[in-house]
Amino acid sequence: MLQQDENTDQGGMSVDEGQMGGTEFTSQIDTGQAGPAKAPVPKSGKKGSRAGRILIYLLVIVGLLIIIGGSLFVIFGDFDTLPRDSNKVAVIYVQGIMITGNLPGGLGYATSEEISKSIQDAADDKNVKAIVLRINSPGGTPAAAQEIVSEIKKAQEHKPVVVSMGDVAASAAYYISAPADHIIANPDTMTGSIGVIWVFENSSEYFDEEGVEFYVAKSGDFKDMGANWRGLSDAEKQYSEVVVLEAYGRFIDEIASGRGLNRSEVKDMADGRIYTGSRAVELGLVDETGNLYDAIDVAAELGGIKGEPTVTYKNKPSLSRILFGSTEGTDDGSGSLVRYLFESPFGWFQA
Repeated sequence: MLQQDENTDQGGMSVDEGQMGGTEFTSQIDTGQAGPAKAPVPKSGKKGSRAGRILIYLLVIVGLLIIIGGSLFVIFGDFDTLPRDSNKVAVIYVQGIMITGNLPGGLGYATSEEISKSIQDAADDKNVKAIVLRINSPGGTPAAAQEIVSEIKKAQEHKPVVVSMGDVAASAAYYISAPADHIIANPDTMTGSIGVIWVFENSSEYFDEEGVEFYVAKSGDFKDMGANWRGLSDAEKQYSEVVVLEAYGRFIDEIASGRGLNRSEVKDMADGRIYTGSRAVELGLVDETGNLYDAIDVAAELGGIKGEPTVTYKNKPSLSRILFGSTEGTDDGSGSLVRYLFESPFGWFQA
């Protein structure tokens, strides 16, 4: 008994000593069989915090998708197509030299394909009651003007077409204005310049100085007419006058028909001179002076719209054209398309 008590006392003293100062012994007591086993304490909120992080990631991804989608809509979207208003006036811009071709807008050229397509879209849109052509152009080729005039007349079978002249609407730009139901110009708009011009370049002296020689095999006397390595012969000069007067005659007929004037009256004004908008009103070439919004109001009235019309812009310069149009216009194909107008072997033919 005494031996057991002494052992017990020694054991108790060992425990006390271990608890007070024995680090190694304390570890043995905590994990050994002598003491009760301690259950592991779970970390609170571990699963919840993980789910929260996943939710945050999803919200960030959704937010980025919304931002990207919104940005693409701003760049490429057409806000004018959103309202389902049935009382619309469509505004179509004609800006720059008019040519045929597929150049992107915003390069100083107005292609008949783009403008014709815009007129077709407006004519086919049942919600559009009238069309306004906003013109800022010094002219262009007779062929481009004729293509646009053709679409204007088709559109007029269903709805009125009004022209609003900006800084300049001369030559071929007036060509496409003449058939309109109503023409409005600013008092100092430069318009008129009714006529046709055919320009040939003679660089033969330059080629002689540079020692450049040409051998031309041709099937007819007029086949190389307008080539810049020589001037025109007398017969070619006479023929060029015939061609110009032929195109000029169609120009005169279009104005006489569209403005309700006789050919002699138009010819008296059609010597190529420019008229201000105010003077053009006096001559009967323009109906009244005013700005774009006056033209929209007149178009709405002619289209039978009551109250304030909704204006939709069919080919208004957009952010996508600003961002990408110039890139498309710098390639060799676009440059070649433009150069043909001024460097054509047949001369520069323009109204």
